[in-house]
Order: sequence, then structure tokens, then C-alpha cells
Amino acid sequence: MTHEPARVTALDAPVDLTNCDREPIHVPGAVQPHGALVALRGDRIVQFSANVPDLLGTLAGDLLGATLDTLLEPDLAAQVNGALASGELDRNPLFLMTAPVRDRGPFDLTAHRLDDLTVLEFEPLPGALVHADAYTLVRGTLARMNAAPDLARFVEVAAQDIQALTGFDRVMVYQFADDGTGTVIAERCAPGMTPYLGLRYPASDIPKQARALYVLNMLRIITDVHYDPAPMLAQPGEAALDMSYCVLRSVSPIHLEYLRNMGVGASMSISLLRGPELWGLIACHHNTPRALSPNVRAACELIGQVASVQLSAWQEKQDQSYQLHLKAAQSQLMERLAHTPDLLEALVGQDSRLLDFVDAGGAAVCLDGQVIRLGRTPDPEQLRALQDWLRTQPDSEVLHTRSLGELFPAASSYAESASGLLAVQLSRLRGDYVMWFRPEELQTVAWGGDPNKPAEVAQDGSARLSPRRSFEAWQQTVRGRSAPWLTEEIEAARTLRRALLSLVLRRAEELRDLNEGLMRSNQELERSNADLDAFAYIASHDLKEPLRGLHNYSVFLLEAYAQQLDEDGVAKLNTLVRLTQRMDDLIDSLLLYSRVGRVDLNVRDTDLNDVLADVLDILSARFEQAGAEVTRGALPTLPVDRVRVGEVLNNLVSNAVKYNDKPPRIEVGALPPGERGDLIVPEGVPDQAWVLFVRDNGIGIRDRHFENIFRIFKRLHGRDQYGGGTGAGLTIVKKIIERHGGQIWPVSAVGEGTTFYFTLQGGEVA
Repeated sequence: MTHEPARVTALDAPVDLTNCDREPIHVPGAVQPHGALVALRGDRIVQFSANVPDLLGTLAGDLLGATLDTLLEPDLAAQVNGALASGELDRNPLFLMTAPVRDRGPFDLTAHRLDDLTVLEFEPLPGALVHADAYTLVRGTLARMNAAPDLARFVEVAAQDIQALTGFDRVMVYQFADDGTGTVIAERCAPGMTPYLGLRYPASDIPKQARALYVLNMLRIITDVHYDPAPMLAQPGEAALDMSYCVLRSVSPIHLEYLRNMGVGASMSISLLRGPELWGLIACHHNTPRALSPNVRAACELIGQVASVQLSAWQEKQDQSYQLHLKAAQSQLMERLAHTPDLLEALVGQDSRLLDFVDAGGAAVCLDGQVIRLGRTPDPEQLRALQDWLRTQPDSEVLHTRSLGELFPAASSYAESASGLLAVQLSRLRGDYVMWFRPEELQTVAWGGDPNKPAEVAQDGSARLSPRRSFEAWQQTVRGRSAPWLTEEIEAARTLRRALLSLVLRRAEELRDLNEGLMRSNQELERSNADLDAFAYIASHDLKEPLRGLHNYSVFLLEAYAQQLDEDGVAKLNTLVRLTQRMDDLIDSLLLYSRVGRVDLNVRDTDLNDVLADVLDILSARFEQAGAEVTRGALPTLPVDRVRVGEVLNNLVSNAVKYNDKPPRIEVGALPPGERGDLIVPEGVPDQAWVLFVRDNGIGIRDRHFENIFRIFKRLHGRDQYGGGTGAGLTIVKKIIERHGGQIWPVSAVGEGTTFYFTLQGGEVA
């Protein structure tokens, strides 16, 4: 039973600016006319191309609903049916055979199966035949590609051998970037052809639906760009045929116009895949129409498949190397987070690998109102503005961009340091973030023609997309873009955010429990404070006698028996002497600290200039040895304990000499009430209080250590660095000042020096 053929097309409207990227090129409703196509459901023909009658010598009206016997001679139909039954054809075009059809000359028959349809394609044999099988044709090529030492040589071999195999005038290897643009990275040209090596082409040259087809079908050939498509005819109600896997699929008219504008007569493309993604293309052009036999096309496809495997292996090796680097940095940072109580110290302290956590030029940690910068970053004011902007972003838990200036225009002013941003949000409310920055990659891009496709305006005012007509090099300077953030880096940032949040929550719970316990025991602590001071004094005092005995006996043993002991024994006794001496120093410090808390102050109106003079006289020999220079300002007379305040000045001036890596320059002075200038004082300092200070040009102290320096036995440096010590001095200073009703606070710049400001009694001059 036959039916009147109906034309099947999916293109009911012309392609224009509004639908180019949605053009259904996989269902064009037509084929390239040099060959013919027949689609069968079961053993019945349900669609065929309109050129079947002329090309294969069969009446169109006899085909729909008929079997292959109607199209082919019975013997040939039986051979084809047998081949169809045995082949692995699901979404896999396979060459079946070469055979004459109704005395029309030999045709190459290719078939594939898609869902419930079997598609047969008939192509006349090209004039120049190559009889070798695909593997024989490419054996040498595969060996040369495997021997290539690097990517540049690898793609050069691919371009050279594809040209030799196919005879195309131009063969290019075209690599895609993350933004969809593509660059010609290798090329072989016949004499007289315009070279395109090094040129970049915009993403719009290959729309997303075309990319999808390149992944499904690795080889695409257009034998003549000037062809008139042969439409598909089908039984009424039959859906347009999906030609994703068809060799003869007709291509977009815009693509044909593009090729004609380029001066190309025929083209072929071979997909290069990295896993499931399109890495690039081997693009072939010829000045005149050109057809290739199925075995040559199969050889080209085999080269593409092997090249894809090799490219994937190289990329995987490169990725693995970088991932190992990331893992090492991540493991170290996670270990620091687990073992360092101070979160800020764990992130940016000594030996931190925050910059290695991802490949970045700079990093910043904005936490608890502080901004710590590492490497090359925007300045603090710019970072504050960036914090405020991040807090307005709906998806800022992990935000990444390679062109920050496009999202946040204010960032354009510092693109040279921060065109790329990877930000991890810890608290939107407080504006806590960890950020990494990448600098701008200033590029001069050589495009293959103006990358902006012009729109032609018709007489009726409608706009039509017109492929560009010029492919000469067109240069453009690209600014404000960094190297892209890799998936592995973004996932590493997510992992870090989860770890930081978990740590913050755990420490918040610990702090809450601690605060509740402190509130419950506050009264008990106040009642036991005096007892604790007394206990510390008694315990320390009672420890002195047995410790002194240990020290003395160790010295006696060294003096009396050193000659009888081996080197190891002497070393151990020396260690015992050193440790007992250190313990004695610690006990002395503890006794002094305890005494400061227990002993009543002898407060009298005291001229602090006299106290300072005594201190400087005691330290004069030390000043001479260190080459120190001390400048004195006028100090007030205040009601204080002269001895204790002398200890404060002695400790602060001694530290100014001690913690210095240059000839010390020390200034001791006082700011009268109402003359503090821009100095910021802590809450609770009375307006009428004198502010005394000791200023030096020493090594300085980082802001985050300001509280630690007042903790007893806490040193910021190694035990033997900067003259050693027990770390109790500033603790005692703070205790004395607080007993005078005052406060002490530092202002410091690392490498430039420190000023310790303090008040005493908060009183007026007596």
C-alpha cells in the first residue's frame, strides 16, 4: 500500500537573530543531494529523500510503506537486510557495503539505527578510490602521534597527516576555550591558501546545538557548499527525522553562507573530545567540491578517536599533578585548623599555605572586623567595599568570577590585582569572608575577522543574521579577565567553607558552655581570688628551696665528677642545670606576679620624671651596649606607688631595647588631658587622665597578638630569641597598672615599632 508523500521539515520560519542559537539543525528535513537517504520502521520505508528517484531510479509513489525489494534488486535487498541484522548499528553509523543500484553505478551504503528507525544512506563512489582499510591508512599516523613529545607536535602531526590522507587544501586544529571561543593551534595549507594559524574565532561561529552534534557524531563532511538540499518525504503524520548521526544531513543555511564567505568549496570536521566534552576540532577546507570514500572517512574518525584519548590522558595527567598540589595544601590547612585554637592564626599565621590552597596571586581574610591580606590584593578600603557588595549577592556562599569588574564595576579600578575572585562566605551578617584573587591577564587577541556578526536589515525592517564576510586578522585588546577558576579549585573552596563553619560552630558551642560556667561560678571566683593569690605565693615560695637544692647538687656533680662522666652524661647534667635555672626564673616571676596582687600599694604623689631618671640610670650600661638613644618628655606628678611604677617603666623601656633589630630609638613621654590628638583610647579611660607612653622603633607586633602579649608566660618568639625570658613581664606591668586603676594598650606596625600607652589612677596632677 502506498501513500502520497508529504514533505517533512522542522524549519517553519527563516533563521534570524531571535532563533539562530535554537535552530534545530539535527532535524533539517533535508539531505545533501549528492547522496540519498531512506528510513525504515521495521522492514517498511516511512521516509526518503526527494532525490531517491533520480539518483537510484525508483518511482517515488511506490516507496512509502514498501520494503527494500521495491528500492533495490532482490539479491541486493537480501544482502542489505542481512547486514542490517548483524551490525551494531544503534546510534553508530557503519559502512555496510559497496554495490550497484539499478545499474546506476556503485554506491557506498552506510546505516545506523535510532530508536525504532533504521536509516540507510547511499553515496556514489568518489572519483579517486582508496582501497586500503582504515587502520592501514592511519597506522603510521598513530605511531607518530604517540611519539609526539608535547601538545604542539601532537596537533602538528594530526594536521599534517589528515591533509596527506584527505587531500584537503587546508587542515586546521582548532581548540576551544572555556568561554566558547576557539583558536587555531596547528595548520597545514596548500600553496596560495590564506593561513589562519593563531587566529581566534568567536563562540557564535559554532552554536551550542552544533557543539552537541559534534559530540554525538565525530565526523561531518560537506562535499559542496553550493548544493541545493533534497527535502525529506514521508508518510502523513510522520515526525521529522532526527539526523544527528546521518552522513548526508543537510546543514544550516547560515553555516553554508559562512563557508561561502570564507571562499570554501567543501569542508570536513573531526571532533576532538575530552571525555564527554568537546575539546576542539580538526577542520578541513577545500577550494572546490570534494568527496571522500567511507574508508578514508573512517580513517579520519579513527585518528580523531585516538587523538581524543591521548588528549584526555595528557590533560588528566596535568590535572592530577595540580590536584595533588591542591590536596597537599588543603591537608596542611585543615590540620592547622584542627590544632590551632585561633582561627585567624590558622588561616594566615606563619607557614600558612592559604595562597597555595588555590593558585592565586593574593588572598584576604576578613574575620571579626579584621582584614588580613596576603600577596597581591586590593587595599583595605577596597576590600571593605567588596565585603559590602558580597553581602548583597544571593549566591555568595562560594562566589567565583574571572571578570569581577563586570559584576562589581568598582573593582575595575584594581583589575591588575583582582580581576578574578573566589570568595568563601563564613558569615553574611558580620561580613566574614575568605577571598582569593587572580590578576588581569592582558591579552591582544587576533580574531579571524570581526567577531561581532553583523545583522542585515531587510526592506521591511526585519533583522537577519549575516555571517561575516571578512576573515582577515582583526586585533582586539581583552582586559579585565583573569585565568578561569578550575572545578577542583571551586570544590576545594566549598570544602574549606564547610570545615570553617564546622569549626566556628563547635567553638561557639564551647564558648557558650564556658560562658554559662563562668556566669555560674563568677561569685565563687571572686571569693577565691585572694586565696588563689596567697596559694600561688606560698606554693612558689615553698618550691624555691628544693629547686635550689637540685640546682646546687647538679653544679656540684659537674664540678666533682665531670672527668669521670662521658660526653652524654655531662650534657645531661648541663641540661639539668639549665632547666632548674629556668624553673627558678619562672617561680621568681610567679612570686612577683602574686606579690603584685597581694601587697598593698604605697600610694603617694610622685614626680614621674624622678622615677624615670632612676630607671634610665639603672639601664644606662645596657643602652650603651645596644647603642640606644632615649628621648624624654615631661611627665606629670601622680598619686602612685613609686616602686611599682618604676617596675612598669623599667620593663617597657627594657623591652624597647630587647625587641629591636636596629639601633634602638626610644621615646618616653605623656599626653596631657585634652591634648591626645587623633589617639584612640579604650573605653573607660577618663577624659581628665594623663596618657603616658613608651615608643620604640623595634620589630613591632601584629594586631592579632595584642591580647596574647599580656598573658603570663606567653612569648611570641622562640625561647632563646631576643634574649629569651619567661614571658611574665608585660603580665606584671598590666597587673600593676590595673591596680592603679589604669589601662594599657599597644599601637604597633610590624617592622616599624610599637608604642605602649597607659594611664595611672586616672587622676590629675597633684
